[in-house]
Parts: sequence; C-alpha cells; structure tokens
Amino acid sequence: MPEYVIEREMPGVGQLASSDLKAASQTSCDVLRDLGPQIQWVHSYVTDNKIYCVYRAPNEEVIREHAQRGGFPANKISQVRTMISPTTAE
Repeated sequence: MPEYVIEREMPGVGQLASSDLKAASQTSCDVLRDLGPQIQWVHSYVTDNKIYCVYRAPNEEVIREHAQRGGFPANKISQVRTMISPTTAE
C-alpha cells in the first residue's frame, strides 16, 4: 500500500499538553476505525508549529477524508517514493 507524509500546519502544536495530544490522537483513531483498514496511521512527528504524519493509504482522497472528518488540516500530502538511510551508503 502506498505510504504518504502529511504536513499539518498547526501553530503552537509543539506547546500542547500531552493530554491535548492524546485527545487529538483518540479523535484520529476513531476516524480511522470508521474508515476501515484501508488507511493506517504509522506515526507522527510534532514540531513547534507543524505535525508531520506518516500514513499508509490507497490514495490521497482517503487521507483527505480522514482529515476532513477529524477536523485536522492536511496542508500538503506527498507520496513516499522510496526510503533511504545511512545503510543506503553502504
């Protein structure tokens, strides 16, 4: 299944309390359950003003539907074409 990186512009998100992040995660998981197994949340990186989420989904439309239902921005969605790491240099 294709993997995507979603950039979510959320000013101040890095300053949120863990309880706020937990609530947002619960909302996301509720929507994922409703959408079914065709979309999976892998993990997210929280920075000062953005969240970068990694998802597996058949297409961008399902990711946009998740964002709309959950009330989350999805400012940029990029499909991952390949992964590299330090072992790529070997």
